[in-house]
Amino acid sequence: MVLPEALRHDLSDIPMLDDQRMIRMKSRDFFWFSPVLKESLDDKVADLVVVPRDKADVMRIAAACARHRVPVTVRGGGTGNYGQAVPLAGGVVLDMGKLDQTIWQRPGAGRFGAGQRMLEIDRLLAPVGHELRFHPSTRQLATLGGFVAGGAGGVGSCTWGQISDPGAVLGLEVITVEEQPRVIELRGRDVLKVLHAYGVNGIITEVEVPLAPAHPWCERIAAFPSLAAAAAFAQAFTECDGIAKKLVSVLDPRIVPYLKRLVPYAAAGEAMVIIMVSEPQADAFEEMVAERHGRVTFRRSAAEAQEAAFNGGGDLPPLYEFTWNHTTLHALRHEPTITYLQIRFPPVVNLELVDWAAERFGDEVLLHLEFQRRFGKVTCSSLPLVRYTTAERLNEIMAECDAKGAAISNPHTYVLDNAGWKRVDAPQAEFKRSADPHGLMNPGKLKDWRIEPAPEKV
Repeated sequence: MVLPEALRHDLSDIPMLDDQRMIRMKSRDFFWFSPVLKESLDDKVADLVVVPRDKADVMRIAAACARHRVPVTVRGGGTGNYGQAVPLAGGVVLDMGKLDQTIWQRPGAGRFGAGQRMLEIDRLLAPVGHELRFHPSTRQLATLGGFVAGGAGGVGSCTWGQISDPGAVLGLEVITVEEQPRVIELRGRDVLKVLHAYGVNGIITEVEVPLAPAHPWCERIAAFPSLAAAAAFAQAFTECDGIAKKLVSVLDPRIVPYLKRLVPYAAAGEAMVIIMVSEPQADAFEEMVAERHGRVTFRRSAAEAQEAAFNGGGDLPPLYEFTWNHTTLHALRHEPTITYLQIRFPPVVNLELVDWAAERFGDEVLLHLEFQRRFGKVTCSSLPLVRYTTAERLNEIMAECDAKGAAISNPHTYVLDNAGWKRVDAPQAEFKRSADPHGLMNPGKLKDWRIEPAPEKV
């Protein structure tokens, strides 16, 4: 779109990026993991990137965009996978990276600027013995505001569940996109109005979350003779409440070769389990591995693991960077036709469905499993690697999984209402009518919303 010159004038003293290379970079996320989204989103770009320095800047930007009916797409670290940060209608990308303050922190809770990176939060909390409960595998770049607006779970979900669990997010500050923006505090269950909503219904400026006591998380890799054996171990280990754990990930033997730096830690045909466990309890973990006929092939101390995560030290990056959707990134580097899906296996029957999917799809769909708690029950989800042929075949696989009871969230669409278990709840749409009355926030991501035209000048 052609930006009104009056908009630039209204924001003239706020930092802007209008270099075309930078605008293109800030208009993208990791949507290219999907060949379907790559085709539809590759040419989408903002007209301007604005970088607010504080909340006062955010309110001025919101007011100006509302006044001139210019679309606004809010961007955190840009680590999403389905085009959450891609401006379909041009307009302004709002880069929240400068809102990176620690508002306050105390034992059990902290409040942070939405643009603060999650790794930096944990660096700041480490000296006082606390940490975020969970984070995505993109911890180094992901912002806290971006995570609550576009994420669901991650490293730590094996103990602490999902961001949609009651109490996982304590409070959010949201600024509306209106001619006279309002600051709204959402607390308790009201935070669900903006969680995982791609920033379609308010600009998140502050996030308040519970904190966990920090453990000395050491890292281990265990090898098992089959995917089924590794999954059964991971289920039992995640259910073992007496052992503190941060990560329980399982890799099909056919995936291990894509993770070149981990290949030495599993023999051909062996499945791999990647673990973060409290160091004083690592021996208990290793005993469980031996009892289930596995073998520990890699050990890294908690101090070494923290050095790898905080400062990039050591021969390997933090092991969580081989799990969750980082696995897809590693695979794409070696086989560009790979893509992925998102499958949530229901509790109780999850291992049966894992066996079914592995047998049913063979070499076409390669499972890696992330064990977690979902509303108190241990289960697993998968971001399986898929050898892509056509969009039609992807749809067939997804339909078959859904029919079997393995719930699909479609990562090949950017429309919230079309994304399986990520369908928008009614309170989110209702809140949008209040917080974004002109339909300017990330337009195109929520069905049946249109940008309201600017009033004609008299």
